[in-house]
Amino acid sequence: MPKPRTKTGQKNLISKNLIELRKIHHISQRLLAYKLQLAGYDMDKNVITRIETNQRYVTDIELKALCEIFGISYAELIDGKKSDGEAVSDS
Repeated sequence: MPKPRTKTGQKNLISKNLIELRKIHHISQRLLAYKLQLAGYDMDKNVITRIETNQRYVTDIELKALCEIFGISYAELIDGKKSDGEAVSDS
């Protein structure tokens, strides 16, 4: 059975939001990978690159890890909006 994709054919919903979060926090892919590894998650720079370029599906553990690193909720990571309805980049 093929894995599901978004209506636009993307493999994940967070690629643009992850790029935006990294820009807001001034974190490179390499630094993000380093922080994730320090937190005990096995994600390297190549994984982050593939997520951001929609070449890879994101697991629930990876979603949790990214939310922890950026201190945001799942909704903020997936939808790109804070709980009050503002876009993540508006902060």
